[in-house]
Amino acid sequence: MAEKELRKLCIEANEKYPSIRKIAAVHILGDCPVNMASVILAASSPHRRDAMECVMYLIDELKSRVPIWKREIYQDGDGESVWKENIEWHQGKQRRVMVKEDQV
Repeated sequence: MAEKELRKLCIEANEKYPSIRKIAAVHILGDCPVNMASVILAASSPHRRDAMECVMYLIDELKSRVPIWKREIYQDGDGESVWKENIEWHQGKQRRVMVKEDQV
């Protein structure tokens, strides 16, 4: 589901920023150590500003639309772990539900 949404997001970004020549979007699967990148986004364009705005759009939309969960493992004694949803996705999900209810 996340991979499909990420592909769709890249297509939308290319439509929104037509000067973009190439887009790369990668999200890590599995363990991601603290201080390591979990997502890599890149866009190429003849104009630097378009590429930078496209990448900002991609990260904002990715965090609000793609259901990415992470498991945090705490080392404060017992090694307890907690699964957490991306807060931006949760807020985006709530906005979509509110819009649908308003349309009813």
